[in-house]
Amino acid sequence: MNQQRRAWAVWAVGLFAYIVAVLHRTSFGIAGLDAAERFSAGPAALSGFVVLQLLVYAALQVPAGVLLDRFGARRLVVAGALIMAAGQLLLGLATTLPLAVLARVLVGAGDALTFVSVLSVVTAWFPARRVPLMTQLTGLLGQFGQVLSAVPLAALLHGPGWSTAFVSAAALGVTAAVAVAIVMQDRPAGAPARPPAASPREVIEGLKSSWREPGTRLGLWTHMGTQFSGTVFALLWGVPYLVAGQGFTPGEAGAFLIMFVAVAVLAGPLIGEFTARHPLRRSWLVLSIIVVTAVTWTAVLAVPPPAPRWLIVALMVVLAVGGPGSMIGFDFARTFNPGHRQGTAVGIVNVGGFLASLLVAFGVGVVLGLVSPDGYTPEAFRVAWTVQYLIWGTALVGVLVARRRARRKMAVEGVVVPPLREVLARRR
Repeated sequence: MNQQRRAWAVWAVGLFAYIVAVLHRTSFGIAGLDAAERFSAGPAALSGFVVLQLLVYAALQVPAGVLLDRFGARRLVVAGALIMAAGQLLLGLATTLPLAVLARVLVGAGDALTFVSVLSVVTAWFPARRVPLMTQLTGLLGQFGQVLSAVPLAALLHGPGWSTAFVSAAALGVTAAVAVAIVMQDRPAGAPARPPAASPREVIEGLKSSWREPGTRLGLWTHMGTQFSGTVFALLWGVPYLVAGQGFTPGEAGAFLIMFVAVAVLAGPLIGEFTARHPLRRSWLVLSIIVVTAVTWTAVLAVPPPAPRWLIVALMVVLAVGGPGSMIGFDFARTFNPGHRQGTAVGIVNVGGFLASLLVAFGVGVVLGLVSPDGYTPEAFRVAWTVQYLIWGTALVGVLVARRRARRKMAVEGVVVPPLREVLARRR
């Protein structure tokens, strides 16, 4: 097998592992109402499942990046797949709330090891010019795991039942671990060997250096502002909102989530190609995605429920674009950091969106419980979703400040970014 074919094979098995990870990550979203009944959980307790999952995921991003730089992608992806499988198995057998919460913690821990590791394989096996597009394809094709949650897993959940659904998911996770162990390699044959393991002091210095890099912080704020709304929608509150807040049937809500994935897959290559062709204009695309998402949510929440179907469709499209938009954050980490620090930098960036997601997921649950203690109502959801505005505002300020500092550093290095208005004026 020549190196190019080998690269595609390694990427394909890494992608499969990530698809399965997304299935695990989003499986609770389609089971939210069933979990509320099975574990007698109210809105705040229900949000606690996903909040803990995301808290563990976010907290482990930087350690995962450090472990990646030290041990390589193959070991981390195998470990992550097995940890998530254990979590799904435990959830399938759990009958009490504490065991179910522990199960989601395991899913979050395993998930934290997966995506940054698969991205490192992309960087190692593909030419630099193709990395932005391949990164987008990895993130977007991985979202087919959400389709697996919305269709076959949901069918198992509402057919054979809870245990069958989650034990089946666990079995798929073990399959992914075996495939990765057999096929994946960290880098091509003949590539430079991984540098010696860093000492604890060197690890800390690497973290400090990555954080001091304005491009890393630009990536973090980018990931935060673009990713969280769609993540919260897909992981927990989307199906309950569409069913209890907008009057859709569970089947219709599942179809909207499938549309969410389809739009993301279509948008991803376009964003990846734009990023590759116009690297000095990436931040403008980020700002546009954040603003359009906030404006679309405002339009939905301003209309007394149920909102017109076309407006919900528009919301799904905008939320779907946020996923590939968040990948631009990883591109900032890649282009502003040296190779030996990229795992750490990507880990820092990945904290942004998932930290925001856990705060919003918890905030929505708390507000729902305060506004409507007796259950989910359209008006309660209408109020609860407003917690997003604080995150959008924070992310916008963060992107603008970090961009200014990144451009100052680029100017010192001889790279001057002309104002957008000058570029547009020249083209006229």
